[in-house]
Amino acid sequence: MLSSYFTVKESGGDEIVIQKSRFLAHVKRVESEEDAQAFIEAIKKEHWSANHNCSAYMIGENDLIQKANDDGEPSGTAGVPILEVIKKRQLKDTVVVITRYFGGIKLGAGGLIRAYSSATSAGINATGVVERKLATIVAATFDYTMLGKVENEIRSSAYLLKEILYEEQVTVEVFVEDGDLEDYTSWITDLTSGQAKIESRGVKYLERDVPLTGKERE
Repeated sequence: MLSSYFTVKESGGDEIVIQKSRFLAHVKRVESEEDAQAFIEAIKKEHWSANHNCSAYMIGENDLIQKANDDGEPSGTAGVPILEVIKKRQLKDTVVVITRYFGGIKLGAGGLIRAYSSATSAGINATGVVERKLATIVAATFDYTMLGKVENEIRSSAYLLKEILYEEQVTVEVFVEDGDLEDYTSWITDLTSGQAKIESRGVKYLERDVPLTGKERE
């Protein structure tokens, strides 16, 4: 599993108009090529009357699955520009479909490339980008007498509290990002004077929003 990577939020989109042609961007996070193809087919079905439904996606930890489709536009003017934006933004597990309703004015190859690139960027910006960071769920179990102190210290720290389990003893579960395990274990051990039982309880990706840069807003 990757320690961190960028992807889009669950789904979203936007619309831009260039020389009277409407370009509708549809963006979705997917886990497999089958999911990506299903999404593309759903958009095609929804926008069956559109002139084109061009698409691209990039899937997998090592970006091994990459596909682009011009759907009737001149070769290399639609699918590849969409894919290039996904690559430039370093987005994994992402599919984008750009629906075009032709407005009567031909854009030429260069104009099409710019239009599909711009529509893809607009769709991604409107959907939002997140960074997913791998974190270990670390459980510390100790006597109730220490709970107030430990809880206050955790809430005041950079660590993210997951849950407090009230059983025979109290257990505090905390998300600890990859690379911080040793420091957290030492910290919680010192905080509880060595009285806590510490164990890992699996891993989970945490997400944080990635703000747009000035260039990405253009």
